[in-house]
Amino acid sequence: MNFDFIRRDINAQKAKSQYRQLVCNSAASKGKEIVINGKNYVNFSSNDYLGLNNHLEINKALQEGADKFGVCASSSSLVTGYHYAHQALEDDICQWLNKPKCLLFSSGFSANLALFQALGKSEQSHFYLDKLSHASMIDGAYHSKAIVKRFQHNNIEHLTELLNRSGKYSTGFSNKLVASEGVFSMDGCQAKVVELAQLAKSEQAWLYLDDAHSIGVIGKEGQGSNYFADIDITMATMGKAIGTSGAFLTCSEELYEYLVNFSRHYIYSTAISPAIAWATKKSIELIKKEHWRREKICELSVLFTKLLAENVELVTTESSIHAIIIGDEKKALNVSEQLKKQGIWLTAIRPPTVANNSSRLRVTICASHNDKDIRCLAECINKAIT
Repeated sequence: MNFDFIRRDINAQKAKSQYRQLVCNSAASKGKEIVINGKNYVNFSSNDYLGLNNHLEINKALQEGADKFGVCASSSSLVTGYHYAHQALEDDICQWLNKPKCLLFSSGFSANLALFQALGKSEQSHFYLDKLSHASMIDGAYHSKAIVKRFQHNNIEHLTELLNRSGKYSTGFSNKLVASEGVFSMDGCQAKVVELAQLAKSEQAWLYLDDAHSIGVIGKEGQGSNYFADIDITMATMGKAIGTSGAFLTCSEELYEYLVNFSRHYIYSTAISPAIAWATKKSIELIKKEHWRREKICELSVLFTKLLAENVELVTTESSIHAIIIGDEKKALNVSEQLKKQGIWLTAIRPPTVANNSSRLRVTICASHNDKDIRCLAECINKAIT
C-alpha cells in the first residue's frame, strides 16, 4: 500500500509505550477541574498557571472585542487583517516588557519558526541553542541555512567555548544568535538569564529567549525573563499563563521591519482573532496587578516539595512546573493511571518529548489549586511510586 511506513511506525510507538492519542475535555474549564469521559479530575497537567482561563473579566473583554472588531481577522496583517485591537495589544506588550516593537503570531511554534528561518537565510548566521530548547526552536534553526550549534543545558562555560571557537575559525563577520528558554517546559528550571545576557553582549551576539513558560509567572509584574535582563528578542505564548491564544515576538524596530517584510510565517498567515487580542489586553492588565497569583504558586510549590517522600525524584525548580522523574515509559504510564483512579489528571511525558529513560510526571501547580489539592496529590504520588 502507499505510505506503508504509517502503520509500521504506529505499531512501533505502541510497542515502545510511546503511543499517543487524543482525550476530549467535555466541559468548559473551571479553574482546576477537567472532565474526561464524564468523570471529574483535578487537573495537574494544565499550563493555565495563573488560573486566568475562563476569567469573567477576560470573557467579557472577548465578547466586547467580538462586538467591536469581529471574531475573525479575515486576512493577513499585511492585507486588511491588522485591526486596532492588534495594535493596542502590541502597544501594551511593549510597555509591559519595555520593548520598542512587538509582532503577533498565531502560535509559539509559528513565531519560533518565523524568527529562526528569517534570521537564518544566510550561512553567515550562527545559532547557539540550549540542548533542551523547544522542538519549534530546533526545527526553525535546522530548517534554515544558518550554522547551528547546541550547548549543554544551562552550561555557560560550554556556550562560551562554542562562541570562542566559531570566532577563532571564522574568516568573515558572523551573525550570532544565542537561544534558550526562560523556563524549560519539561523540567521547570530557569535559564541563567543574567549570565546569558552578559555573555551575548560581550560576544556581540543577540540573545533570544522563548518565554512561553515564564511570561506571567516570573517577575514582579509577570514580565518573565525581561524582569532580570534586557533581552534582545523575546517570544512568549498567550495560551498558557496569559489564558488566551496566540503568541508574540518583541524586538528592535529594525528587526520588526525586517520580519514584516521577509518573514513568510507572518506575511502569509491570517492575523490572530481581534477579539482574542482584545481579551489578551485585559488578561495582561490582571497579570500586572494581581500579584497574589504568583505568590500562591510559590506557596503551594513549597508545600508540594515538602510533602513528597524522599524516594520521589523531583527536579529542583522555582517555576510552576515540577518534574518527577520515573525513567521507564511503562512505569510512568502506570503511575499516571493509578493517579487517575484517585481523581487526579497527571499526564506521563515520554520520549521523544524527553530523553530516553527520563519519562516523567510533569506536575503544574496553578493559582487555581489549594492546599487540599496539593496534599492529596503528594499523598497519591507517594503511594504510587514505591
